Amino acid sequence: MSKTAFRNWQSVHEEVLRRINAREWKPGQMIPNEADLALEFGCARATVNRALREIAETGLLDRRRKAGTRVTEQPLARATLDIPVIRQEVEARGQRYQHRLMKRDVTVPPSAVSAAMATDPDAPLLHLIALHLADARPYAFEDRWINLEAAPGAKDEAFTETSGNEWLLLHTPYTHGEIAFSAANATEDEADALACAEGAALFVLDRMTWNKDLSVTKVRLVFSEGHQLRAIL
Repeated sequence: MSKTAFRNWQSVHEEVLRRINAREWKPGQMIPNEADLALEFGCARATVNRALREIAETGLLDRRRKAGTRVTEQPLARATLDIPVIRQEVEARGQRYQHRLMKRDVTVPPSAVSAAMATDPDAPLLHLIALHLADARPYAFEDRWINLEAAPGAKDEAFTETSGNEWLLLHTPYTHGEIAFSAANATEDEADALACAEGAALFVLDRMTWNKDLSVTKVRLVFSEGHQLRAIL
């Protein structure tokens, strides 16, 4: 590629990726510094900097101040927390979605919940228990706690027409979160809601979301038997 082709950071980005994938720059190897790359590519140093920063975000480059940039020896894929709207998830399957609110109250949570959400042990949280349905059949059983400090508008929301899942995504920002996947035996309440045998093995998703240092919500979703998780990598 000629120097004239490197007029923007995207073209530099493409060439750097090509060299990494072709093993011209091998895992663990230091790559030329930004000034040398800018000279080689015939572009501004800032252009090279932008391209390297974008690639470093994917985990393929390890950039250290004053130590230079090297190709990561064992790159780790970095996941983006993309919370789906369950209604849209069901409708994408060509099924009719329904939401059934089973419980709504403002109460002091169990100590394990307040500890996980880093809220005052005596602070009341909004507790929602709901069932998501697909074609009138149980799809997911939801047990959710909402921090009213992070989502004050939730205190006046009925959650009969709109699920807690969808309402929060529309009204409350979040900066990061954590997700745990597991298999668990259905409790009596979960079995009753999901129309399965008590003790049946079910797929469970536990998720916490935060807005900087303030917890937003803690939710446990238990899916009906045979549920499959699909992910795009």
